Amino acid sequence: MVSFLFGFFIPTSSWILDGFAIGILGLCIGSFLNCVIYRLEEEKSLNGRSFCPNCKHNLTWKDLFPVFSYLFLGGKCRYCAKKISWQYPAVEFATGIIFLLIFNFQFSIFNEFSIIQFLNLAFLFYIASALIIIFVYDLKHYLIPDKVLLPAIIITFIFCIFEEFNSNFKFQISNYLLAAIIASGFFLLIFLVSRGRWMGFGDVKLAVLMGLALGVPNIFVALFLAFFFGAIIGVILMVFQKKGLKSEIPFGPFLIAGTFLALFWGHEMIVWYLRLFQI
Repeated sequence: MVSFLFGFFIPTSSWILDGFAIGILGLCIGSFLNCVIYRLEEEKSLNGRSFCPNCKHNLTWKDLFPVFSYLFLGGKCRYCAKKISWQYPAVEFATGIIFLLIFNFQFSIFNEFSIIQFLNLAFLFYIASALIIIFVYDLKHYLIPDKVLLPAIIITFIFCIFEEFNSNFKFQISNYLLAAIIASGFFLLIFLVSRGRWMGFGDVKLAVLMGLALGVPNIFVALFLAFFFGAIIGVILMVFQKKGLKSEIPFGPFLIAGTFLALFWGHEMIVWYLRLFQI
């Protein structure tokens, strides 16, 4: 395996050292994702220095350490003492954990460094980052941003073609396309029948990305988990009178949670299910 965090292709036999570097990379990327989410909300360019959303004071390097700056400052801005949203450390920490899981997932497939492994890792890091942005944005605004989703769909489709030419398993692109058609077709049917009341069209497009990223049968695992957790959370919210039967609940976060779970443990879940029912 290779530690590429600082741009050097230096072989190392230490999984722990590489994992630590990947974790730090994930925290830093998570900090950047927070910036992307905020500037998408405010319709601002990604150019320019980071600043406090409350007082607009430019942040220095001391304020920008992922998670640690939040803890050191007690969750408040150094300059205006306004409370910093918990979203910032949560996204940073979650990105670090997900990057570590991706690293472990790839490490279990490839035990020696190769350019194919590097490209797979970079692709999964990109898709994970896009999904994290969509997760938070949809949770906050009940909207899936096309500026993030559509490029992710295009890049994932291109990567599927790349894998088709660099894999011993031919015609696997048809597997990913079939998954995308099944998932998006299912949500499109719900969207058309309900005239957009039960399901937004953004979820239809998100299902395309899920299918291209997961393929068959993992897409079924992701969809099952999304509806399962969505139903549980919906019932809990109604029990505590946070939502009613006609209240809107963004479904994108459940789809994304299901996607991550299916990506990392989809095969194991399918095997467990088949053994449970002795199929």
